[in-house]
Amino acid sequence: MLSAETKNGAIRIERVRSLSILSTQISALCLSLTLLSACGYQFRVEGAGPTIGGAEVTSSPTSPPPRLVIQALENKSFEPNLETRYTNYLRHEFSSGSGAQIVSETEAADLVLSGQILSVTLPTLSFSQTTTLESRAEVVVIVKVEETRTQRLVWAQTAKGASEFFVTPDLQFNRVLQNRALEQAGRFIAEDLASRFLLQLESGQLAKPTERPAPDSAGTNVK
Repeated sequence: MLSAETKNGAIRIERVRSLSILSTQISALCLSLTLLSACGYQFRVEGAGPTIGGAEVTSSPTSPPPRLVIQALENKSFEPNLETRYTNYLRHEFSSGSGAQIVSETEAADLVLSGQILSVTLPTLSFSQTTTLESRAEVVVIVKVEETRTQRLVWAQTAKGASEFFVTPDLQFNRVLQNRALEQAGRFIAEDLASRFLLQLESGQLAKPTERPAPDSAGTNVK
């Protein structure tokens, strides 16, 4: 028969063997995970994951931009031939920065824009004892937008543009400089009106009723 000391020694040897086998298995598992990670394998959870409240996020459908016709402006100022250029400035700026789709008058449209060039003034900015040295071109334009089907007024705006120019002894060259100032003032007005219309459109204010501006008013009905 084996003594107690011999039995205890055998038990210790078995425990050491078990721990050695377990350690070898753990090392092999770690090595496998390391190799998988090095080969580009990643463990991830499929799906969008949990959301607060459990509600699904859905994107709301966007409505198409309104189709807008820009009619030729009516020129009520003393300066001739401004209406065509200013109308073209409006069409250019509204087509790129108003949020509306500009269409011709022969196409179906949701809205129609019309307006007037109310005034053109040329105040003096600086002068000597005998001559004017610098002047400014100031232009006032009023526009309104109506629904094509109901003719309901949805937007009205008065805009003012200005641009300075120098005055020289050459009258012909002065006229060229004045025309350039008038053109720049018209572009400022068109850009301002387009950005204001975009703000009105994005805020949803076009759906609200708007008071009609007084005829030939230069600044009392800004909406």
